[in-house]
Amino acid sequence: MHALSLRAGPAALRLIHERGLRAQDVDILPGASGGAKWLALAGLDRFLFGTFLAEARTRPLHLIGSSIGSWRMACLGQRDPVAALARGHHGYIYEQRYTPHPSTREVTEVLTRALDLILGEHGVEEILSHPWARLHIITAEGRGLAASERRLLLTAGVALAAAGNLVSRRSLALQMRRFIFHSAGDASPFRTLSDLPTERVALTPDNLRAALLASGSIPLLMESVKIPGTPRGVHWDGGVLDYHLDLDFGPGDGLVLYPHFYSHVVPGWFDKSLRWRRARGDNFRRALLIAPSDAFVASLPNKKIPDRRDFYAMDDATRQRAWQRVVDESERLGDELAELLALGKVGERVKPW
Repeated sequence: MHALSLRAGPAALRLIHERGLRAQDVDILPGASGGAKWLALAGLDRFLFGTFLAEARTRPLHLIGSSIGSWRMACLGQRDPVAALARGHHGYIYEQRYTPHPSTREVTEVLTRALDLILGEHGVEEILSHPWARLHIITAEGRGLAASERRLLLTAGVALAAAGNLVSRRSLALQMRRFIFHSAGDASPFRTLSDLPTERVALTPDNLRAALLASGSIPLLMESVKIPGTPRGVHWDGGVLDYHLDLDFGPGDGLVLYPHFYSHVVPGWFDKSLRWRRARGDNFRRALLIAPSDAFVASLPNKKIPDRRDFYAMDDATRQRAWQRVVDESERLGDELAELLALGKVGERVKPW
C-alpha cells in the first residue's frame, strides 16, 4: 500500500525526470488552510523540514501559508523546525479544551496559547533573521460588513461574500482584501499577484505574531485581529480568500513543493462545497503536490483526516487519542518519501497534474 500520492505539473515533471527531486531545486513551499488537517502531515513535515530541506542553501526558499499553513511555515522558519512542529502538534492536540459552547473570546485565547507554543521564546526573531527562509503570511482584511465586530453584521458580510463567490471569486473583493505579510523584500515571488486586491507588508517584530494569529482567525468562530502598522481594519483567516493557495507562484525554473492534505486544490473557503471550483493546474505547472493516499487515509481513525467537526463528535480524551494516533501514523508519509528519494524513484511514482 502506497502512503503517498504524487502529482506534478508539466514543468515540475520534466525537472524531476531530469534531475530527480532535489532540495536545491525547490523555490517555494506552500501551506494550505485546514485546521486540524495539518496533523495528518506531521510525519511528512518532520522529514521535509528536519531532513530534506535542512541543508544550507545558496538561494532563498519562499514559504507561504494561510491559516494553519502559515503556522506550519512559521515552524520551518525557526532554527529547530522539528522542535517547533512538536510543540505545535502537542499544543494543538492537548491544549485545545473548550467549554460546551465556547465564545469567540475563549476560542481565540486557546489558539493564541497554541501559537505561542509554536513560536516559543525566540521564534519571531529566528524567523526574521533566518539565512534563507522567507515567510509569507496571508490574511483577509475585512471590508464593508465583514469589517464589523458585531456578530449580526459580520454574519451578513460573510453571507454576502459567499453568495457573490458563487458567481465569481473576484466578488470577494467587496468584503475582503488580501494582505501578505512577508520577509522577502523586493524578491517576493508574490509581488505581482492581481487576481484579487492585494496589499503587501513587511514582517517586523511588532506584527509577525499578530499576522500569524489573524491568518487563522476564522470569522464568527474567533475574534478579529488588528495588526500593528496596518490601517484601522480588522483581519481574518487568510483561508477565506486563499484556502488551498491556488495562486500564481511567479516565474522561475525551480520547483513549487506542495505538501498537502488532499490531491486536489480548492481556491477559497467558500469553494469547499463547489465541486466545479477546483484548481485546474494552470498555477501548478512547476508544482509537485505530495499528499496522503486514499489508502493511507482509510487506515486512520474513523477513516478520515482530522477536522474541526471532531470537537463535536468526540469527547476530549477520545479526540486526543485519535489525533495522536494520526500524528504517529503520519510517520509513514515521511518514511515513504525518504525511501523514494534514496532509491531515486520519485519520478516513477509521480503522475501528471
